[in-house]
Amino acid sequence: MIQLQSVSLFRGSKRLIQEADFTAYPGWHIALVGQNGCGKSSLFALLQGRLGADSGEVRIPANTRIAHMAQEVEALDRSAIDYVMDGDKLLREYQSRLAQAEQQNQVDDIARLHQQLDDIDAYTANTRAAKLLTGLGFQQDQFATTVKSFSGGWRVRLNLAQTLMCPSDILLLDEPTNHLDLDAILWLEDWLKSYPGTLILISHDREFIDEVTQHILHIEHQQLNYYSGNYSSFEVQRGARLANQQAAFEKQQTEIEHLQKFIIRFKAKASKAKQAQSRVKALERMEKIAPAHVDSPFHFSIPSPEKVSDPLLDFEDTELGYASTPILNKVNLRLSPESRIGLIGPNGAGKSTLIKSLAGNLELIAGHQNKGEHCKIGYFAQHQLDQLDETATPLLTMQRIATKADEQTLRNYLGSFGFQGDAVNAGIARFSGGEKARLALAIIIWHRPSLLLLDEPTNHLDLEMRLALTMALQEYEGGLVLVSHDRHLLRATTDDLYLVADHQVKLFNGDLDDYAKWLLEFRQSSQASGNSTDTASAPLSDVKRDRKAERQKAAEARKQLRPLKTQLQKLEKRLAELESRKAELEQALADPDIYQADQKDSLHRLLKQQGVIASDLDETETAWMTLSETIQELEEQ
Repeated sequence: MIQLQSVSLFRGSKRLIQEADFTAYPGWHIALVGQNGCGKSSLFALLQGRLGADSGEVRIPANTRIAHMAQEVEALDRSAIDYVMDGDKLLREYQSRLAQAEQQNQVDDIARLHQQLDDIDAYTANTRAAKLLTGLGFQQDQFATTVKSFSGGWRVRLNLAQTLMCPSDILLLDEPTNHLDLDAILWLEDWLKSYPGTLILISHDREFIDEVTQHILHIEHQQLNYYSGNYSSFEVQRGARLANQQAAFEKQQTEIEHLQKFIIRFKAKASKAKQAQSRVKALERMEKIAPAHVDSPFHFSIPSPEKVSDPLLDFEDTELGYASTPILNKVNLRLSPESRIGLIGPNGAGKSTLIKSLAGNLELIAGHQNKGEHCKIGYFAQHQLDQLDETATPLLTMQRIATKADEQTLRNYLGSFGFQGDAVNAGIARFSGGEKARLALAIIIWHRPSLLLLDEPTNHLDLEMRLALTMALQEYEGGLVLVSHDRHLLRATTDDLYLVADHQVKLFNGDLDDYAKWLLEFRQSSQASGNSTDTASAPLSDVKRDRKAERQKAAEARKQLRPLKTQLQKLEKRLAELESRKAELEQALADPDIYQADQKDSLHRLLKQQGVIASDLDETETAWMTLSETIQELEEQ
């Protein structure tokens, strides 16, 4: 359990949190949200003990194991799998002691240490580390590769794997989906859903938050505001609270206006001076209600193209890739001003290769390309952040590309991307990744492209900027091709999904939920054949064939409907029993006395029971849902 009691936290002279109270119970999965700079990372440092509270108390039971993700990885000669296993400190400690005992032939110590290693499940550690690496996108032949051989983004994945390897009661994850593709994000979601401890998560991916958390802690106006439910529920609850706040604000403003008029009118009159003075004091005592407003600093739109062609871009029987390494074959893709395409597919299958070819950054190996007369391409990719002139400022950068625009126009434009006041003259060299991404997007949008090609545009962007980009793309009147691991952005801005896999680009007959199922089959197919995801063939069956097979199977099982319903009733009874037991355990764990030192054994027993119940509940719910769907299909046929 984590308890904050009247906690205040400063960073220098800036107050981040004022007299906050909050309690997180064991097993809670919490998303920590709020604007950049509000204190989320500082609160993490407080929980880790790297910062102390300026006032108040932070209470975490002694011997609580806290795992957190490091932000940087040293260029080590250590292999990837050994680096991940290093996350289990106790494992490494016991292994070191065992090696020393064996060297000194201390028979009793050797036997005791083998037992201790068995107690912490040490003999499956290598397998567990391999599963983590595989889930995060590493191939088996990379397990022995040294850490220093990987790029920065892949080192971040190694850090995440090492963190997940660490046995913990509290898990702190700060932007774990950065540098992950959609495949790895889906795997991480499943892993975190089954994590039995307390999870506190900072993320700008709203669907990821929705999937893995059930509690929201919002830092706003130096206060910690708790909401039960996931991020979508939080938005609804906060919207209702702001609406009520706005009504109270308007009522108060009317009252203030009435008091001020009375003061102005009668303050000079001796007979009314006393009453006027009392109203002055009433105004001073009044706790001012802040006006409810959308506090996002980002409000921009993408102007309509000056001229458009139809088609904008047409690829006919093209072969894409590099001169010595063809990656995609027989690509036929016709892009019009109405095209709203999201590219999906396994990591390394060629999504970025396709978008680079569309942008003209890669020459076609074979085939034909027809580009419309008025096709003006706006291309965003992560490497463009490194190409910004770091000696310049946002204003100077825009002045170089918009030579005819006056300074105030450019200031207003940059302001819509969050560069306001002195920020327009700040040095780009000191910018964060998010600030550089916003500036790169501003540059692209200024040119009024008729075709936008966006390769992971939301990396480094916070929730407010992602929302602003989503709204701008929804109103954009040009063609769009998008590669993104942000499923909300894909769902909200694209009409068609194209699957890049098996060296081909094909229209995907399904949605993102269908793609998650496809991806699971793809992984199983790849593992069975021993191929890596960048070269393996796609699964033999597509979504349509899967559904047809399921319908045929359901038809064959029609005669079994009655026993299936009997089985469903048994599962429902089992669910009710598990839910009841879960509620009893949660009630027991909510009792502060259970966290006293003399109740340590009882606490461990309850937490173990809670883990078992959660696992049983998950399995039973999955069985119930599967059986319900089967029965429903049989009844509909």
